[in-house]
Amino acid sequence: MTAPTKSLEDLAVLIGHEFKDLSLLTAAVTHSSLVKGKGRKAAQGDYDRLEFLGDRVLGLIISEELFRRFEEAEAGQLSRRYNAQVRRETLAEIGAEMGLQDYICMAADLAAAGGRDNPAILSDVMEAVIAAIYLDGGIKAAKKFIKSKWWPRFDHKDASRKDAKSMLQEWLAKMGRPLPVYSVIEETGPDHDRYFKVKVEVFDCAPATGSGSSKRAAEQKAAAKLLKELQVG
Repeated sequence: MTAPTKSLEDLAVLIGHEFKDLSLLTAAVTHSSLVKGKGRKAAQGDYDRLEFLGDRVLGLIISEELFRRFEEAEAGQLSRRYNAQVRRETLAEIGAEMGLQDYICMAADLAAAGGRDNPAILSDVMEAVIAAIYLDGGIKAAKKFIKSKWWPRFDHKDASRKDAKSMLQEWLAKMGRPLPVYSVIEETGPDHDRYFKVKVEVFDCAPATGSGSSKRAAEQKAAAKLLKELQVG
């Protein structure tokens, strides 16, 4: 394995939480490549289960704050703001801004292939860190951390804007046309760093394509390209 460049104690300081059980934070930054499979340290925990919990903790805290903060917003507007805050790209961006990649522990081959900077891994680790804080210090500690990283983003000009896929679907419905059809036409890269090319097809229109590190990102880019060609939005 390749060791992270900074210590867990440094990460705890960066997070702003004094851990009573540092093993929770250890697991939160440990990729499964170290603990699963032949010759791995099965007794050591990884972030898979913590990521599941952290996703729910983040979702609850973000939902509550949006509900309180935007009293006049309709449910659809709240949903768009919520999705903007909990999507993979946002978590990975916050993780990168923190320098979280410097603390992730993973197999040497995965690290050499750029695994620490992989948005999917960064977002999973971020959710796992949230879970570790929650398990160690409760909802108050988790909210303190989330508040420091997410609150400044709530008023971003694009936080309540509809995404490209939603805009395309609503426009087609308004025009009485069938829903768009998305299909993956190319998938490349190793398992930990996949890259997708997606085609979106709409009745009586030329198809458009988009590429990204996830199917969702590729679909959004394809939809945005088609909207531009249709001069919608």
